Amino acid sequence: MGKSGHVGCKIAATLASTGTPSQFVHPAEASHGDLGMVTRRDAIIALSNSGNTPELAAIVSYSRRFNIPLIAITSRRESVLGEAADTVLLLPPVDEACPMGLAPTTSTTMALALGDALAIALLERRGFSPEDFQVFHPGGSLGKKLVRVSDIMHGPGELPLCQPESSMKEAIITMSAMTFGCVGVVNAAGELIGIITDGDLRRHIDADLLEQTAGDVMTASPLTIRAGALAVEALRLMHAHKITSLFVVEENKPIGFLRMHDLLREGVA
Repeated sequence: MGKSGHVGCKIAATLASTGTPSQFVHPAEASHGDLGMVTRRDAIIALSNSGNTPELAAIVSYSRRFNIPLIAITSRRESVLGEAADTVLLLPPVDEACPMGLAPTTSTTMALALGDALAIALLERRGFSPEDFQVFHPGGSLGKKLVRVSDIMHGPGELPLCQPESSMKEAIITMSAMTFGCVGVVNAAGELIGIITDGDLRRHIDADLLEQTAGDVMTASPLTIRAGALAVEALRLMHAHKITSLFVVEENKPIGFLRMHDLLREGVA
């Protein structure tokens, strides 16, 4: 009840968002039907600083009747809640920050910290990964940080590619057709061995440019990124090397293409 109820809501939300299905059951509503939210496969975390909050009686009784594990977060082991619980997570005897020693402040902060610790411990035990985290956080800034390169890259059918023996005329036509401002150079095995950018064209522009091959003009061993990498990793790589695009490779073979524009469109940059 009260401030502990608000803390309970936050703990339930944190548990749910880190892979442990959880919901807040309001103790006053519990005896009016909301006990149906609690099943025999659940565990109950009950919060009460005093451990004697009368509104918790229905939940405590329900947990004992149906043998549902009851975990108490309280500052008093010798309380109704503390004595009924299977496990007591005891808060240390610290005065409330309120000058009157009445308003729930220190006690609720400790309970909140303990709830977060439980959520992180469960997260680690479950092996909850960044991929799992992304499933539950598709929106907001967290969701943007967890977007993968594979989610926003241009696919294989859109790749500007040529062979090292291709003429520069062919390479420029391919570059212009795909509008990415570059063309990748692949060998006979389909591996990316170089890249030709607008900058490469400017550096090699002279009377015999069109008579050269892609292999003559390309920049060898270009920077690349994995499809499974986070989009923010691609952003850091682009910033660090002052480039605006990357080929996405798998076993050194190009499978996608990523531009700064794609990162901007998704709100990653």
